Amino acid sequence: MILLSHPTANQNVRQTALALADADLLGEFWTCVNWRQGSVLDRSLGTMSRIRNELRRRSFPEKLAPYLHTYSWREWGRQLAGQAGWKSLTREEHGLFSVDAIYSSLDRRVARRLTQAANFRAVYAYDAGALETFREAKRRGYKCIYEHPIIYWRKVRELQREEAELHPEWAPTLGALADSDEKLARKDEELSLADLVITASSFSRDSLAAAPSLHAPVRVIPYGTDSLGEKAPPNEYKTKLRVLFVGSLTQAKGLGYLLEAVAQLKGEIELTLIGRRVSDSIPSPALLSTYRWIPSLPHGELLAEMSRHDVLVLPSLHEGFGLVMSEAMSQGLVVITTPNTAGPDLLTDGVNGFLVPIRSAEAIEEKLALLTRERDRLIAMQQAARDRTAAATWENYRQGIVRVAREVMEKGETA
Repeated sequence: MILLSHPTANQNVRQTALALADADLLGEFWTCVNWRQGSVLDRSLGTMSRIRNELRRRSFPEKLAPYLHTYSWREWGRQLAGQAGWKSLTREEHGLFSVDAIYSSLDRRVARRLTQAANFRAVYAYDAGALETFREAKRRGYKCIYEHPIIYWRKVRELQREEAELHPEWAPTLGALADSDEKLARKDEELSLADLVITASSFSRDSLAAAPSLHAPVRVIPYGTDSLGEKAPPNEYKTKLRVLFVGSLTQAKGLGYLLEAVAQLKGEIELTLIGRRVSDSIPSPALLSTYRWIPSLPHGELLAEMSRHDVLVLPSLHEGFGLVMSEAMSQGLVVITTPNTAGPDLLTDGVNGFLVPIRSAEAIEEKLALLTRERDRLIAMQQAARDRTAAATWENYRQGIVRVAREVMEKGETA
């Protein structure tokens, strides 16, 4: 059996848990918070929609209930400190309730769990939250499956350093620049202990070529979606082009370049931003107030919001996959993104989306202007996007996860 762990358990983690459970391979699933949507406490937060929306992202399917274990005190501390504005407690790496502390805390708890039970044959953990788990697993002869959902840190640091020099005003949003040498060394040790590494995109896989400590095979298993939606009828397109951005409000996701493009198209499009601020200074509150901004939404409400738009723009400098792209395509949105994402794996340029160079507001503006003018092309590309994701399902992803998990445990290899 496999012990799976992840502190926040986003959509791809849930799908992995479901895949392993359905295949009778899941022993335990460790996370931080298991929020029960529809409970008395959930309903009591009706007037506190921002908190409720965040917590509902931590709800799990009933099927996973027998496997779930939580270790939550630091995560609750992070949520409370964030609401109270106690930034020192959530400061990266050093804060008692920082994201780094939460990952490390759960990692240590899971490692202790391995010393208490002997019914596991493998562990499955994620970047920055696997080191102690893997060390203990190796002592006990368990296989280590490592999901690396992001870009290798050396490539990230290279891109973010370049960006900080080009646009120093956005530097406060480039979090990887603050990563300590100790943190990065832990990431490399995690890679060195892995028996198999799973990534979701070719760009993520290729970035790992710079990892000196990696000796395990790397498999690409793309994320999927099961949320195929219906678009509004063509006569709805008499309005302005409705453009959506989903993600943290950082320059790592190319937000500044999108805002530059939108400024040139003022009056021709409507922009919605969905994502949390990571800096108090940029984007400024005054700038955000000129657009529709939603800090957070539960997954179902996010899909509904997507269906009310025409185009998703995700001009990231680096992205392990960009799940919002496949979700947006499932709702019939044309995606504009860069080659430094899963875009080359998902899109046929000019058919169901557009690939634009990183750091090019001009290219983003050009594609948005084209879709504003050529509404028939917009409609055709939207249908092509839906058709593309019809075959890229979470079921395919789950099958891929089960296949490699069985290979690791039964054969001890991934050939």
